[in-house]
Amino acid sequence: MSRLSGFTNRWLVFLTALVLWQLATAASDNVFFPTPWQIIHHGWSLWFTTADGGFGLSDSIFEDVLPSTARAVGGWAIAAAIGITLGAALGRSRTGMQYVEPLFAFFRALPSPALLPVFIGLIGIGSDMKLSLIAFSCIWPVLMNTVDGVRSVDSVKTDTARSFGTPRTQWVAMVVLPAALPKIFAGLRLSLSIAVILMVVSELVGESSGIGANLVDAKAAFDFLSMWAWIVLIGIIGYVLNLALLAVERRALRWQPTRAAVASAKQTTKAGG
Repeated sequence: MSRLSGFTNRWLVFLTALVLWQLATAASDNVFFPTPWQIIHHGWSLWFTTADGGFGLSDSIFEDVLPSTARAVGGWAIAAAIGITLGAALGRSRTGMQYVEPLFAFFRALPSPALLPVFIGLIGIGSDMKLSLIAFSCIWPVLMNTVDGVRSVDSVKTDTARSFGTPRTQWVAMVVLPAALPKIFAGLRLSLSIAVILMVVSELVGESSGIGANLVDAKAAFDFLSMWAWIVLIGIIGYVLNLALLAVERRALRWQPTRAAVASAKQTTKAGG
């Protein structure tokens, strides 16, 4: 019951904000700020209306939305694989992090959008450049959180695994990484938000397709309805991707004692009620 109540309250707040947005923009009659209803209607015509005016996925879905989303997820996945692998190795090393930490601190401090000209100069305009920029920008939260998670593994688990002579590879895979998963997932969630941002940024220059390119074209043409429709779509994509990752996280961390205790307490409360 409490879960349903929390879900209802969240959507009630969202719908209230939407209604207030509708009322404020309708009253202002400012062409730069269309109403949510106008944005939804225009977005529907952009993405769910075929060339002959019927209902269906438009060409923009296949030429702009899906390729951009695939690049965001692909770059994030590359960063996750590299970040977790390298982070686990550095986290278990006594001295490795001491050598690379100044270098990592330097790269982490660089604003990723400012690196767009650098990646264009190195790789050229295209999907490889976008994937590389997204992966480079996303790797740092995953890497540093993995290092922190691996280093914070309970010493009792480490000593127990060693006393049984567990092979190092199996020990890392079966003991270290599962114990570090909460912090790893925290880094993955943060990096996923960065991936969506860089998905747009990487398409702002020299592109004729993609979400970022359409956003720039709409702004240049003073087509504010299209501009807002693309902005809202970016938010929806980020929200859906985050929901998917949270579902994976909940499933992966169900074994944790704290989560198990919370679940047990909820079941007890329901039974008592």
